[in-house]
Amino acid sequence: MTYTLEGNTGTWEVVIGLEVHAQVISQSKLFSGASATYGGEPNTQVSFVDAAFPGMLPVINRECVRQAVRTGLGLNAHINLVSRFDRKNYFYADLPAGYQISQYAHPIVGSGTIEIELADGTSKPIGVTRLHLEQDAGKSLHDQSPTKSFIDLNRCGVALMEIVSEPDLRSPEEAGAYLRKMRTILRYLGTCDGNMEEGSMRADVNVSVRHHGEPFRTRCEIKNVNSVRYVMLAIEAEAKRQITVWEDGGAVQQETRLFDVARGITRSMRSKEDAHDYRYFPDPDLLPLVLEEDWVAALRTQLPELPDAKKSRFMHQFGLPVYDAGVLVAEQATADFYETLATGRDPKQAANWMMGDFFAALNRTGRDIGNSPVSAANLGELLDLMADSTINGRIAKEVLEEMVETGETASAVVARKGLRQVTDTGAIDAAVEQVLAGNPDKLAEFRGGRDKLFGFFVGQVMKAMAGKGNPALVNEALKRRLG
Repeated sequence: MTYTLEGNTGTWEVVIGLEVHAQVISQSKLFSGASATYGGEPNTQVSFVDAAFPGMLPVINRECVRQAVRTGLGLNAHINLVSRFDRKNYFYADLPAGYQISQYAHPIVGSGTIEIELADGTSKPIGVTRLHLEQDAGKSLHDQSPTKSFIDLNRCGVALMEIVSEPDLRSPEEAGAYLRKMRTILRYLGTCDGNMEEGSMRADVNVSVRHHGEPFRTRCEIKNVNSVRYVMLAIEAEAKRQITVWEDGGAVQQETRLFDVARGITRSMRSKEDAHDYRYFPDPDLLPLVLEEDWVAALRTQLPELPDAKKSRFMHQFGLPVYDAGVLVAEQATADFYETLATGRDPKQAANWMMGDFFAALNRTGRDIGNSPVSAANLGELLDLMADSTINGRIAKEVLEEMVETGETASAVVARKGLRQVTDTGAIDAAVEQVLAGNPDKLAEFRGGRDKLFGFFVGQVMKAMAGKGNPALVNEALKRRLG
């Protein structure tokens, strides 16, 4: 379905491009040996290079280059064997050198593609313009004192990948799907942890509007949005603002804006800089970065199975529908859990239990797959106990709740609570007789043609047996007794 916004002058289309800033997973920073670990005490992970002491020279981190190339390969992008680092000059208190080392004219990764899946089941390719490496800046803290700002340089110099999309996105939903897919790919590759709350992945959102068929109009950039939900809300708010400006006879000015979460609006931050404002020039301390084709080819062969390939395999190997496969490959840990669970068992039943009762139990207890008290092997044991008729489906739900609460195995819970399913036909027949004798009016109605009461009798027999009766045997016994 096409996303449009209605205005006084007709229907408007939204044009969106995203610049994703993803922090590279590496032990040290892009040009120094200081730790790149998140969460240290302020200014304890700062080298002389990060602090821009005179005479200190940057040295490229090979691991960061490797991670950028692996990301480019995962995005089906062209790897540039020759790239260059430039100085992007601007002043800010948390940028000691007065410039950021980045890649402007010659990025390490060129054009690529990401396939996104939408809620209506359709998919759409989104172009990636480039990926370049750059240093992060430090952090300014304005809430520590009423009269002063504080600077934490721990983040200064940490390696970032800036991944720029083509303006191919046309709705908040598409932008959200793109960000989620990007995050999934980066996490599968192990090149960025995708933690938007900690700032290791954030997005600058470029938004413009136009009537259908028009050329692109002026865009505005919304800086540093740190959640998928906020990106989607910011797009809608900014698009509505721009439509109002155009329809009131004004002109949208190219500028950088911030999204005010509390008010649900965007606010002007500064006029948008052009490249010449930053006075880009090649960094004199760094030679051009030259990669060997064989090295890149070797990295390609070492890539893990990525989400799209895994989704396709799950659909063919396990016979899963497209929706189930998409849910189960969204996180690598979830996909690995499912594959262990489904192997040797009914794959659809495994998917249903994972996506239903198991995920619900994890959500209810504030856990995820990574810290689940129930392993794939233990959940598999629960499915096996149902398969061999030790317990029925109703009891299995109760057993799973206990497993999540206590961490016990399924068989331990069944033994401790005496939940083994009753398959003794004599006991089942006795329960049937008890129920029929206790409900003569319902029995008379059933005899009179109210066939739907059969389900009532099944429920009453199961209740009489505390849910432990084998459902198939209960049904058979009732059918025999009721003729």
